[in-house]
Amino acid sequence: MNSKSLSFDKQKLEEVVSKFPTPFHLYDEAAIIANAKHFNRAFSWNEGFKEYFAVKATPNPFLMKILQREGFGSDCSSLPELVLSEKCGITGEEIMFSSNDTPPEEFAKASELGAIINLDDFSHIAFLEQITGIPEIISFRYNPGKTGTSNLYIGNPEEAKYGFTKEQIFEGFKIVRDKGAKRFGLHMFIASNELDGQFFVYTAETLFQLAVELYREIGIRLEFVNMSGGIGIPYHPDQKAVNLEYVGEKIRESYEKYITPDDLHPMKIFMECGRMVTGPYGYLVSKVLHIKNIYKKYVGLDSCMANLMRPALYGAYHHITVMGKENLPADQTYDVTGSLCENNDKFAIDRKLPKIDVGDLIVIHDAGAHGHAMGFNYNGKLRSSELLLKSDGEIIEIRRAETLEDYFATLDFEKLQSFQ
Repeated sequence: MNSKSLSFDKQKLEEVVSKFPTPFHLYDEAAIIANAKHFNRAFSWNEGFKEYFAVKATPNPFLMKILQREGFGSDCSSLPELVLSEKCGITGEEIMFSSNDTPPEEFAKASELGAIINLDDFSHIAFLEQITGIPEIISFRYNPGKTGTSNLYIGNPEEAKYGFTKEQIFEGFKIVRDKGAKRFGLHMFIASNELDGQFFVYTAETLFQLAVELYREIGIRLEFVNMSGGIGIPYHPDQKAVNLEYVGEKIRESYEKYITPDDLHPMKIFMECGRMVTGPYGYLVSKVLHIKNIYKKYVGLDSCMANLMRPALYGAYHHITVMGKENLPADQTYDVTGSLCENNDKFAIDRKLPKIDVGDLIVIHDAGAHGHAMGFNYNGKLRSSELLLKSDGEIIEIRRAETLEDYFATLDFEKLQSFQ
């Protein structure tokens, strides 16, 4: 299979480009909603199930509001993400605040909003107490250490900077209970962009087993376990998406094995996915500016790695569609590049594509998460706009493109005039 489907054709895209100049990110509202409903159905057996959308993946309030309507909360890890959630009307326990090396003002804001605070480090117990006191509800992030499992992006848990050891989990819960905490949660994150559903079954089972130990040994009854995120998406056409029904059913079986017999039912299951929620339903749309022929053939776009840095950063594959040429033979080999003064500014290397001409519209798939969010201004590049294809077919701008005025806004040129 060499293609990926789109919910729009060349004619529709040309209409959009006539109003909004390229490059831009375009998100498909109807597809995001359908995916959110699918996600919720897969875990509907758990009465307290909740997905906290990982804001870092696509921090746009329009998308957050769409997901809020589907019952999603926000997974935040910084002050701006907390404020963004607040501006969307997402507050209280609709926010899960999980960060590391956290500054005091971020804990203070999370506390002000009534968010569930998920501590990453044992020393943060005392740190949090000094800032806000110990809240009634609190969660700890667990690092299981040597597990025999490894994920390409996270690696072995023992090499990761995140979380409490098992011994620290037990000691930490005793401390916060003695300081007034009454509701408890447990969190674990060991995979990123993972397509093997068994990883998430393993995560749930590990959390359930630890929940039983905590209850039996120190009397801590967990209100929830948070499996975090990490569900990957099939960037390559030959890959398959994680079967959410399979994962949900296997986790239900594990729940009934460990939680139900120990009288720990009901226990809520939370997740914090970002990539799999919006990733496949966002696209970077760009126009071909130049065709260069030297030792290789280069297609130069009006976008660059400042708009989508995953290929340059990770060597990641993103599928490319040349609009209007979907059915032509992919008999040309190109490097698809941007204009950044870096040789790794390439969206694709030695990619087989149809013959490309200057002016062609290019769609880069699976850019709906960790795309615009990872943008930057190096080389004086300005961040592009974000558009939404609404369910009724209307296209609206949900973030304007940056301007030169934006780029220079933090500089004081008046002071420069008197600078000696």
